[in-house]
Amino acid sequence: MESITNWIERKLGLKVNASKSKIINPWQLKYLGFGFWKDSKDKTWEARPHQDSIKRLELKLKELTIRKWVNYFLIGSIKGVLTRIDAHLRTRLRMIIWKIWEVPSKRQWGLQKLGVNKDLARLTSYCGDRYYFVVTKTCVVRAISKDILTQRGLICL
Repeated sequence: MESITNWIERKLGLKVNASKSKIINPWQLKYLGFGFWKDSKDKTWEARPHQDSIKRLELKLKELTIRKWVNYFLIGSIKGVLTRIDAHLRTRLRMIIWKIWEVPSKRQWGLQKLGVNKDLARLTSYCGDRYYFVVTKTCVVRAISKDILTQRGLICL
């Protein structure tokens, strides 16, 4: 560790903080919320969110959605508000899925996999990048339905 520190300070002119510096294996490293893992097929190292970061996010979401916010507003009549928020959340998830599919051929493949016929899937896939229009006014609503999102783990409000 000392030889590396000396080289960095001497050659690069950088100051090394000894309390933050350590030599560890890549899979143990947590850097800016990311961890690293080795892809067994390509034999390359890739970054992904660290387990601690994922757990912290899950806890925050759990606290905000289920426990505090809803219970606080249960005093009033919020059924309509929760229904609108739930619908908006499903629309946003559909938009994210549509953006992940990126190219029209992959969008067509995804819609066909979800049960949309080939012609309608092709027509919808080539609508362009008007995401909100596509996910609210076309067969995407039927393909990525509330039931499918619930099966994948979405908790309806």
